[in-house]
Amino acid sequence: MRRMQRVNPIRTTVRIVADDRENAGGVIEALRGMDGVTIEVRRLASGDFVVEDRFTVERKALADFAQSVVDARLFKQAAALAEGSRRGILILEGRWPDLHSEISRESLQGALITVSVFYGLAVLRSLDAVETARLLVYLGRQAQRFARGALPRPGYRPKGKRVRQLFLLQGLPGIGPGRAARLLERFGSVQGVTVATADELAAIDGIGETTAAKIRWALEEPRGRFDV
Repeated sequence: MRRMQRVNPIRTTVRIVADDRENAGGVIEALRGMDGVTIEVRRLASGDFVVEDRFTVERKALADFAQSVVDARLFKQAAALAEGSRRGILILEGRWPDLHSEISRESLQGALITVSVFYGLAVLRSLDAVETARLLVYLGRQAQRFARGALPRPGYRPKGKRVRQLFLLQGLPGIGPGRAARLLERFGSVQGVTVATADELAAIDGIGETTAAKIRWALEEPRGRFDV
């Protein structure tokens, strides 16, 4: 009997941008030792890593996480991630038994609730820098699979008119939760956004000419034969 030839899955290089202040953290070194990864190191405006230009990742060792709760730095960083055009992710690195801090467990739990529920950040855990690097690569590969339709899309059904409007607006290029809210506040409805000119869109705080042009392109241009 003739054996069926096994077809290898599509392999695409995972693209990761790392903030240059992460050079001493061990993650960049671990990423450079992995196959199928291209890494660029430069200064990022927010977050420590950008994966596939879809996710902005803030990496925190547990000791730094606890200190950032005390000095409120965590919430400023969470707000910046939530306002961005990419999905924000927080990776907590280390072992809880090794955390020596005077801050209470309840305060840490409250901080996690705030960043995950109210700022909308996904929270992931890793044991060390090597595992953080693996998480970043796996995140990139899952994003590629999702884009190809290899993963089932969640059956999310937003409820409430405003929530539905914000959900629809976040489907536009470069529009995250914060920008969607500002668009809705300025133009009053999804329809108002769709008929806004590029200049009107660019005038919204945080959008600018480049994102405005992408929005108009998405709303006006017919889908090309080779568009993804």
